[in-house]
Amino acid sequence: MTAFIAEARRAGKRIGFVPTMGALHEGHLSLVRAARGRTDLVVVSIFVNPTQFGPNEDFAKYPRTLERDCAMLSAEKADCVFLPALEEMYPAGAASWVTVEGLSERLDGRSRPGHFRGVTTVVSKLFNIVEPDSAFFGQKDAAQAAVIRKMVRDLNFDIEIVVCPIVREQDGLAMSSRNAYLSPTQRKRAAALYRSLMRVQTLADQGEAASAPLISAGKQIIAEDPEVRLDYFEIVNPDTLEPVPDISRGALVAVAAYVGSTRLIDNIVLVGPGSAIRRTET
Repeated sequence: MTAFIAEARRAGKRIGFVPTMGALHEGHLSLVRAARGRTDLVVVSIFVNPTQFGPNEDFAKYPRTLERDCAMLSAEKADCVFLPALEEMYPAGAASWVTVEGLSERLDGRSRPGHFRGVTTVVSKLFNIVEPDSAFFGQKDAAQAAVIRKMVRDLNFDIEIVVCPIVREQDGLAMSSRNAYLSPTQRKRAAALYRSLMRVQTLADQGEAASAPLISAGKQIIAEDPEVRLDYFEIVNPDTLEPVPDISRGALVAVAAYVGSTRLIDNIVLVGPGSAIRRTET
């Protein structure tokens, strides 16, 4: 990988990077297209990172579809697929971590202690190996994007972080590798997350600016289905992930919920009272 990058650098190419854990879907492919449109050479990594999974989470059963993934990336004309081994990414005795304090304990970080420490550690390692000019992430993982942006600023990575729109199914469900866990019945129930966000959008478009009633309305939609168990529903600053009392300066509306045993996340971005939401779906 480092030799390949060095050769590309000598040729004066700008490098775009899409880090993934595989089980690719249209959301990932949209990142590849964005990278291809903005850079000269597109590298996609596939690495199911154990350090971002908790002890009772789904690392062992996380979908691994390498042959299919590589075929999809070939069709999208990605230039390189980087498949590091676990032993390469975490050599024996490795004891160093990258932690973004504060941000890493909010939203998903609060629900999944240690999750973002694993994310920032592996992403920083991948950045050091690939040395991209631009790296591409999805808006669905809005908290992750905020943490990575902060890490890049704090550690002086000379990398542009590009956050691309959410790609959705026809009923609004955000595309996710974990959607594969859902039964047909659960799949229908999962649309409640998007409906809760759209309820908030409607109220914001009608002029409601206070976060409390917007959150209450979103939670009410989730509560209508007893098979959908809410983890969090929050309105926060998109950069600090701290709760905001109103949406007058814009806000991230983020939801996480369990459908069966599958944890799903989604979000939208509000730009102010009475104004349209800056859409994060395509």
